[in-house]
Amino acid sequence: MTESTVPARIVDVAALAGVSAGTASKALNGTGQLRDETRERVRRAAEQLGFTPDSLGRGLSSGRSYTVGLITTDSFGRFSIPILLGAENALGAGEMSVLLCDSRDDPLREQHYLRTLLARRVDGIIVTGRRTESRAPIAIPGHVPVVYAFTPSQDPRDTSLTIDQSGGAAAAVRHVLDLGRRRIAHVTGPEDHHAARVRRAAAEETAGDALVGPTLHGDWSERWGRLAADLLLRKHPDLDAITCGSDQIARGICDGLRDAGRTVPGDVAVVGFDDWDVIALAARPPLTTVNLGLEALGRRAGELLLDAVAGTTSPGSTTMPTRLVVRQSTVPA
Repeated sequence: MTESTVPARIVDVAALAGVSAGTASKALNGTGQLRDETRERVRRAAEQLGFTPDSLGRGLSSGRSYTVGLITTDSFGRFSIPILLGAENALGAGEMSVLLCDSRDDPLREQHYLRTLLARRVDGIIVTGRRTESRAPIAIPGHVPVVYAFTPSQDPRDTSLTIDQSGGAAAAVRHVLDLGRRRIAHVTGPEDHHAARVRRAAAEETAGDALVGPTLHGDWSERWGRLAADLLLRKHPDLDAITCGSDQIARGICDGLRDAGRTVPGDVAVVGFDDWDVIALAARPPLTTVNLGLEALGRRAGELLLDAVAGTTSPGSTTMPTRLVVRQSTVPA
């Protein structure tokens, strides 16, 4: 074997980065209390030398598997995939892999996946879903850290991350008010859904006297949006803005308004919620909407899980910000 083919060792990485071998190991494993610049310097050195950690040996010596489970109820992946991508970005710094498990809202399936993940000795678990209602904590041994993302735990002692739905709905209404709209309606999903109730309350409070009538509840669907547009125009023909609880509803609203001979945003400004690109960008016109920041949520979940694996837990619930994305359904191109 020539000198050029000898695999790089952790001591080689440490020497190039100007740190001890222990510090280099912690930096690459995502453990320890190190400065970000130190981790980055070690990472660049490892990349330059082509250093590949021995994950099996590392796991045996540390008692860790360097794998994390992500359990979701979101079969379509609308919410869980962006969260997974964000979590992988954070966990990848520690050379950790993520195992995705879709329980499909089936308690028995969820228990099966939990047993499987524990048998694999995962270092931690992220729990998420497609709804924002809090859920019962998963039943696992206390030494395995868990972070709940998007779908929070009912136990306040657990680590949970939620999105600022209220702030997003309020921002949507303030946007149309700033545009001079003064006859506003709010259309959203089923009344028994937590997301619909939270978004409705914020929209109604922010709109105040500008609200033309009670919020309309229906399905999270384009069909409901088209029907709601017809109902609103029959009762409030002078309507000039509609904020919606989802992008599907908003896209249906736009179609219904167009069928009735109204222009968007000329006659009626329309705002969605979720910033689901396959819906928001394909709408006619493209939707102004509230971005949930799901990748950022997933990245923060991964960071919190890494901290918990290292022994630093963050109990309680944290609310992550949303962001209004302005497009042509409220402001003409």
